[in-house]
Amino acid sequence: MEHSGQSHWIPLSDLMTGLMMVFMLIAVALMLRAAEVARISSTIVTDYEQTKSDLMQALQDEFKEDMKRWNAEILGDMTIRFKEPEVLFDNGSSELKQRFKLILSDFLPRYVRILSSPKYRNSIKEVRIEGHTSIFWVTAKSPQEAYFRNMELSQDRTRSALKYFLELNDIQSESEWLRQHVTANGLSSSHPIIVEGKRDDASSQRVEFRIVTNAEDRVAEMDKRIKLMRSTLVSE
Repeated sequence: MEHSGQSHWIPLSDLMTGLMMVFMLIAVALMLRAAEVARISSTIVTDYEQTKSDLMQALQDEFKEDMKRWNAEILGDMTIRFKEPEVLFDNGSSELKQRFKLILSDFLPRYVRILSSPKYRNSIKEVRIEGHTSIFWVTAKSPQEAYFRNMELSQDRTRSALKYFLELNDIQSESEWLRQHVTANGLSSSHPIIVEGKRDDASSQRVEFRIVTNAEDRVAEMDKRIKLMRSTLVSE
């Protein structure tokens, strides 16, 4: 009877040891994959911050001597803002004024040369031409009507800027890349300039060139990889 009981418990102890080994292997696999995910995530964040910093510096170096005479500014998110309404368009018109065409003819080829360079082009998701207006519309019967009238105007203005952009002779070598990345976005009066807590309607009438990187897409791709890792681990 004693011998029979011993032969029963030895296999059970072996089974428990085997299960412990399996759990240890799973834990090690989880740790290794977690470390890999952390490493890749850290790399994405580091690369994004470095690219943003380098691109910002490149824009500042290229245009720092021009901002004042264009009455423009480079914002901290790499947006370049043209902020003198009298230079951009006539009141209620979507036709680019001659002075603004001259500015764009100088600005855009140099801008494209930076963005489409091998160092940055694969990090650019979109270049948004954004048009902004005041809240006013002379014949509007309500604020909502004024908003939609200005929405149509701002969209027409950005399309005019985009058309002029794509037709410039100096950027034709990058025309295909530009068609894939440059968009026209009319925003009406939805993003006003606030000065000392109050809307500044004169400053709010502006055109901006905003860079959108693909960092969010890379983070989304990382999220997919994490989910795949988890599902693979569960299936194993």
